[in-house]
Amino acid sequence: MTSEVVHVVDDDIAVRQSLAFLLSTDGLPVRVHDSAESFLMNMTEFSGGCIVTDVRMPGIDGLDFLARLRDRGVDMPVIVMTGHADVPLAVEAMKRGAVDFLEKPFEDEALLSAIRTALDRRKGGMEPKAQSVDIRERVEALSERERQVLEGLLAGKANKVIAFDLEISPRTVEIYRANVMTKMQATSLSHLVRLTLQSGSALKYKP
Repeated sequence: MTSEVVHVVDDDIAVRQSLAFLLSTDGLPVRVHDSAESFLMNMTEFSGGCIVTDVRMPGIDGLDFLARLRDRGVDMPVIVMTGHADVPLAVEAMKRGAVDFLEKPFEDEALLSAIRTALDRRKGGMEPKAQSVDIRERVEALSERERQVLEGLLAGKANKVIAFDLEISPRTVEIYRANVMTKMQATSLSHLVRLTLQSGSALKYKP
């Protein structure tokens, strides 16, 4: 089996079938697993590629799955799929080594792009750590209010909740959010999370 297999781990059969069809149509070898336990039981057969997993699953969930993979020395990049309410879990997953997360429902191209990036990183195309200094400067360039909005986003809060916490209007939060994305040069929420974690900045979010 080729080392570039994409392993889809999800307890929902409809999701497994849909993603298997999408990936195979795009020319990517794919193997599906109905649980993290199933993957771990057969992992000696796998030599590379990447993993796409749901964060909420019965038994071993996405976070525990990540921990067990690292404990066993598995270095395949992991992309986490999550509902919006689970963004704090996705942030924690990235702190534990996941390379990206996607909020459901997501566009097919968003997943394919994330997988291509993950596979490229496995080949040695990861962002150099030296960039963390530049990214930290972007965080430091945020205004106090922008940092507060960023902290709310990293905690998985909706705009209206952030607005309530900061006693400002949801529209104002949208403006600050757009400013944060621009200043951080982030293309998506997952990219914003990745940049913030890479910067090593001590923000006050609580995943």
